[in-house]
Amino acid sequence: MLEELKNITKGELRVDSASKILYATDASAYREIPLGVFFPADESDVQAAIAFCNEKNIPIIPRAAGTSLAGQVVGSGLIMDISRTFNAILNINEDEKTVTVQPGVIRDELNGKLKEYGLFFGPETSTSNRCMIGGMLGNNSCGSRSLIYGSVRDHLKSVKGFLADGTAAEFGEIDLEEYHFILEKENEHHLHHIYSTIHHILDNPNNREHIADVYPKPEIPRRNTGYAIDVLAQSEAFGGKEKINLAQLIAGSEGTLFFATEITLGLVDAPQPYSGVLCSHFNTVHESLVGNIEALKYSPTACELIDHFILDCTKGHLEFQKFSDFIIGKPGALLIIELTANSEEELHAKKEKLKFGLESKGLGYAHPFLQNEDIDKVWNLRKAGLGLLSNIPGDAKPVAVVEDTAVDVNDLPNFIHEFSILLKQRSLSCVHYAHAATGELHLRPILNLKTAKGQKLFKDVATDIAHLVKKYRGSLSGEHGDGRLRGEFIPFMYGQKVMGWYHEIKRAFDPKHILNPGKILNTPSMNTSLRYEKGQKTPQIKTQFRFDEQDGFLRSIEACNGSGDCRKTELSGGTMCPSYMVTKDELDSTRGRANILR
Repeated sequence: MLEELKNITKGELRVDSASKILYATDASAYREIPLGVFFPADESDVQAAIAFCNEKNIPIIPRAAGTSLAGQVVGSGLIMDISRTFNAILNINEDEKTVTVQPGVIRDELNGKLKEYGLFFGPETSTSNRCMIGGMLGNNSCGSRSLIYGSVRDHLKSVKGFLADGTAAEFGEIDLEEYHFILEKENEHHLHHIYSTIHHILDNPNNREHIADVYPKPEIPRRNTGYAIDVLAQSEAFGGKEKINLAQLIAGSEGTLFFATEITLGLVDAPQPYSGVLCSHFNTVHESLVGNIEALKYSPTACELIDHFILDCTKGHLEFQKFSDFIIGKPGALLIIELTANSEEELHAKKEKLKFGLESKGLGYAHPFLQNEDIDKVWNLRKAGLGLLSNIPGDAKPVAVVEDTAVDVNDLPNFIHEFSILLKQRSLSCVHYAHAATGELHLRPILNLKTAKGQKLFKDVATDIAHLVKKYRGSLSGEHGDGRLRGEFIPFMYGQKVMGWYHEIKRAFDPKHILNPGKILNTPSMNTSLRYEKGQKTPQIKTQFRFDEQDGFLRSIEACNGSGDCRKTELSGGTMCPSYMVTKDELDSTRGRANILR
């Protein structure tokens, strides 16, 4: 059936087994073999492919760089890979401080171009040198500096693309007059059903009150669980101050509502010219989280945590050892506190106040301050965390299962204390790193998913932590989204009334449920379709070269966690995979080779 697609499009369709294996995984624990992979040549190809799949009831899985950590781009339908052909920066408007891009534009490459205009796109994931704006839109990504830059939703002006039947559409900010015009034109406006569904839900004050009661605390900026109806509820259409903008609903919807081909983003002025990082050393993670609350009083632009597990991983790695020469003693955790200023004097005054504030409360035992090229050492060490963790020898690895929880930053020390107790009760240890400033630590328990016990713990731990997050009225996902991993728990977090509204919205956008099914809604059990099977044996393959450090050739391959470091380009600082840099084809990436070999 898919072969018919070739007759109506110009793009490339692959249905061979190797290509399907390449696209069966992302950076998550999941694996599903797709029907095929389609590389659309242009927007007319996207429209034709969507209309074709809608007619034939073939699921569509939109995919950019494939760095998703919750299985968002894994599925049994047709993968639509836009990463090779939809990578143009279409327009930069200096006066309005906006940029319009295609979804395959890499975040760091975008900022490289914006630099000559003195402008900047703020949200920055740790994968910013290979992740793409389309994926950032789908996950409503934020990153290390979300304390000041927020998430993609905070900068999103509009999206253009296609609905599930192939109808072209655009969502952006509209005033009340246009909003009511759409609501009244029942038989004339193709967006009427979508807007009227939203209106039916949110125009009821009791519904808005219920949403405010069950969604995360307002003090929590990172909130990516479910659809963003809490944001729409605050628009002027329902008594709020902001104009209604359904693009805000598209952000974080993981490709389940809309296929975007053009994205318009708001920009900010380039960061202040002088910056430095105070690298505060703490004896324990708990002490560092108390230090984090103190540090936030001094208006840092970022405050990131790195625990001793990650620091230990740098030992024996020549590349990362040179990044860690600022470390004093054996800290249980580091806080990387970034400060910016308009002059060197202002920067050092800020640093001294912050340092005094920590020392006066007995927080931390060392506070080296790094500037200029030394800053890159710290951020390279922080960004390397994910890859370094995956290189722990053996089959037990730090697993992305509950790593995306976000709570009120003032609740974070107590939340992590209870989190640690729950893990200890199951005889598990955990890695802590990332966004302390905004109440979201990436927490990875070490599990062996090749065993029945490990797969059971995978779900047991997720269930434990879902209850803990709800106790603190936090967000189960702060930035990495729901996908296959957390979708199962949304009914528990928000209740059946909210889930009913979600299904109404999904039907309005996508009546046949062909857009990325099984994500957010109707999600299968989170410990199914894993890339490893229960009781899986790992054969020892005889090789000419030695792979003793990883206990053999296959485990060396399994060290690839799918995060796509090998997809960096020459413009975003890539040197890892020259073949991918030439072809921009997943087949020629290191990740692609690892997936094929595994």
